[in-house]
Amino acid sequence: MRFKFLIALLAVFSLVAAACGDDDDTSSDDAAEVDAGEDAGAEEDAGEEDAGEEDGGGESAAGLDIDAVLAADLENCADAPSGDPIKVGMAMDFSDVVGFVDIPGSNLVPYVAELINCTGGINGSPVEVQVAEVGDQAAVATQELLDWGAHFLIGPPFADFALPILQTTGGEVPLFVAASTEPTLADASVNSFLVTFDDYGMAGAAAQWAWDQGITRAILFTEGEGIPYTGINPDAFAEAFTALGGEIVSTQTYVWGADTDFSAQVNEIAGVSENNEVVFSAALAFQVTALRGQLEGQGLDGLTYIGTDAMDATGIQFEENNEGIAHTPHTSITPGDRIDNLLSGYEAAKGEALESRGFMALYVDSLFLGIQGILDCGCVEPAEIGAAVAQIEGFEGLSGEITYAGTNGIPPKAVPINQIVDGEDTLVATIGG
Repeated sequence: MRFKFLIALLAVFSLVAAACGDDDDTSSDDAAEVDAGEDAGAEEDAGEEDAGEEDGGGESAAGLDIDAVLAADLENCADAPSGDPIKVGMAMDFSDVVGFVDIPGSNLVPYVAELINCTGGINGSPVEVQVAEVGDQAAVATQELLDWGAHFLIGPPFADFALPILQTTGGEVPLFVAASTEPTLADASVNSFLVTFDDYGMAGAAAQWAWDQGITRAILFTEGEGIPYTGINPDAFAEAFTALGGEIVSTQTYVWGADTDFSAQVNEIAGVSENNEVVFSAALAFQVTALRGQLEGQGLDGLTYIGTDAMDATGIQFEENNEGIAHTPHTSITPGDRIDNLLSGYEAAKGEALESRGFMALYVDSLFLGIQGILDCGCVEPAEIGAAVAQIEGFEGLSGEITYAGTNGIPPKAVPINQIVDGEDTLVATIGG
C-alpha cells in the first residue's frame, strides 16, 4: 500500500470551484423533493425541540434515529418504504492501495441502507446505494453514479481519485472523503468534506499526549518536509510539540512502507538520545516494531512510541514487541458498543467479518451525514444538500461528534489515543474535540 497524492492539489481545487455541474444528471424528479421536503416539514413541530439534543447519542434530528437503525431486525421489518429513493453513490478504490478500507466500507454501507429501509426508510423514502469501482477511470465511475441520480457521493481517501471525482461533479455534489485525513481534500465551497480529523489534528493530539506523559524530547521519522501524510504528520507533530515547550532532538528520514533496516538512523539516534524521548512517525506497524527492536538493541529501552492511523490500519495490535506502543485510531471500539454491535450484526447477516474495523464508522457516518443534509434542507438537489451539510453542527455519529458549521469541511473531532496495554489495544486518552 502507498499513500499517493497529486502535486497540483490546490490548483485543481481552484478549477473545480470554477466549474459548473449538470443539474439534469444529479437530481431526481419533483415528486421526490415533495416527499423529502413536505414529510420533513410535517414533522418539524414534533422534532424541532429534540433536534440536535443528545438522548444517549442516537437521534440526531427528526427522521434520523441512528439507534433505531442499528437495532433493526432484518427478519422483522416494517412495511417497505415506497417513496422516491435517496440515492447514495460510492466511488471506491479496490486496489491494494486503498482496498483495505474501501472494500469493507462499500460492503457495510449497503447493509446499513438495508437496516434503514427495514425501519421504514427516511420519511417513507428508501435508501439505495450503488457502488462504482474507480480503477484507473475515476471520472467515468463518477459519471455513472451521477447519471444514476446520486444525491451525494462517498469517495476514496486519496487525492489521486478524489480530485477527478470533484472535477466530474463540478463541485456541485456533496462528496464525503470517508477515510481521509488529507487536509487539502476538504473544501466546503466545492462540497468536499472530511468525516474525521485531519493530519494536523491527529499529529497535534499525539504531541499533546506525549507532553502529558511528561516527555519533553522527541525523535521524528519523516519522508521529507511537506510531503503529504508521511511528511505533514511529523511536521505537524514538531510544530505542536515545540509550541508546548518540547524539543526535537533528532529528525530521521526513511522510506514509508518499505524500510525495515534502520541501522544508520539508530546509530545517529544513539549519539543524542537520553533514553527518555518519544518517537513519532506516520510509519506502518511493522516498521515501528522493527525500529523499536533495533533501538532496544542499542540499549534504548526507555523510549515511548506513538504513531498515526496507519498503525491501526496495519494491525499494531497484532505485531510482536508492541507493548506500550500508542497510536491515533479513528475510533476506539469496545465490546458491545454501537460500532461493535453493527459490525457483529453485519457478520451474522452476511456470514463474513469486515476488515479495518476502526475505519468502518467513517463510511457509515458519511451515509448518515448525507441523509442529515437532505432532512435539514428538505430538498433533493445535490448543491442544496451540500449547503445544508456545511451547516451541520453537533451531529452524533458512530465515529464521534461531527460539526461542519464554521469550518471548511474538516470537523474538529476528538482524537482517541490507544495504547497496547497488557497485550490489548486500549483507549488511554481522548484529545481535543
